Amino acid sequence: MDFTHLLADRTKTMGASAIREILKVVSQPGMVSLAGGIPAPESFPMEIMGELTAKVIDKYASGAFQYDLTEGFPPLRTALVTYLAQKGIQATADEIMIASGSQGVLDAVAKVLIAKGDKIAVEAPTYLGALQAFNPYEPEYVRMDTDDDGLIPESLEQVVQTHKVKFIYLVPTFQNPTGRTIPVARRKRIAEIVQQYEALLIEDDPYSALRYRGENLPPIRTFAPEHVLYISTLSKVFAPGLRIGFYVGPPAISRWMVIVKQGVDLHTNTFSQALAAEYLAGSYLDQQLPKIVNLYRPKQEAMLTALDKYFPNNFMWSKPEGGMFIWAEGPQGIDAEELYWKAIEKKVAFVPGKYFYTQPGEGLATMRLNYTMSDEATIDRAIKTLSEVIVKELR
Repeated sequence: MDFTHLLADRTKTMGASAIREILKVVSQPGMVSLAGGIPAPESFPMEIMGELTAKVIDKYASGAFQYDLTEGFPPLRTALVTYLAQKGIQATADEIMIASGSQGVLDAVAKVLIAKGDKIAVEAPTYLGALQAFNPYEPEYVRMDTDDDGLIPESLEQVVQTHKVKFIYLVPTFQNPTGRTIPVARRKRIAEIVQQYEALLIEDDPYSALRYRGENLPPIRTFAPEHVLYISTLSKVFAPGLRIGFYVGPPAISRWMVIVKQGVDLHTNTFSQALAAEYLAGSYLDQQLPKIVNLYRPKQEAMLTALDKYFPNNFMWSKPEGGMFIWAEGPQGIDAEELYWKAIEKKVAFVPGKYFYTQPGEGLATMRLNYTMSDEATIDRAIKTLSEVIVKELR
């Protein structure tokens, strides 16, 4: 029987993740993936998982396996108070909410705030996963201009002056997909704008802990706490499969997001939250984070060096101080999706950049490159191979 006539109209705006589909291809034997933004398994603290598990069972017993609060496991929320304070964010345990990954937060934001036709301001390019969370609720996207320093504040101000936007969505630090970071002066100006125009900013911050050079920057929320819903995750600094995300936002919005979560999954996995609580409270993260940084730093340096060595002179790319991605852009007329399929034939994969734009026809000559999943020698060979594909296409 054909059940397609039963589908809700909103399914027309939903599609399979382009990146997830690409990852099916990169699972082929011998494929080198510069595509998915996946943490390296070597970054997981496997050597302490048994110890953490024993601590959780000893400390919480059956409570670690029981239903728990929708808002989150109290010991984890308490541990996150200190974690967020280190970033300059002051919040009580009651103000911190736990979700099933930061993607769960984005979905809750969409359910609570987006009605059909609402305008959402996003960077160009922006995080694809956020678009997937927002799309089923049929918003209209208003693009904001960016440069090598991320969002241009003047573009934000023009958008909020000329459009009634429901909220602004940003990834200010080591952005996915570009790796760019908004400098402090711009962050302050963005905070001034959202306060002046009584706007709501969704600040998505999954990567800021992965800094290899330079100084840590304060989240935008520290400059405008009443106007910013701050989202982060432990996926990049603990283990992504545990699905621990969290947020701090305006109480009126957080309350509704809790109600939404009650209808989705009641609460995030209690055992995972208990592991995360002990990981933070026991200072294991303080020991693990330098290992993660030391793992990724040479990989990123290897990719930047290889790009300098092999890529054509008419290509440009970002030079991030951290994160998981480098963004490359070629001359007009290059189609990165065509390059992708030709690179696949040579057993190298990346993500064509057009998927990170809301306007059709943008970003055709761009690509997102990830370095976390391959060793330095493999990265060098892969960039060399990709460069050969590009050079052949440019002839």
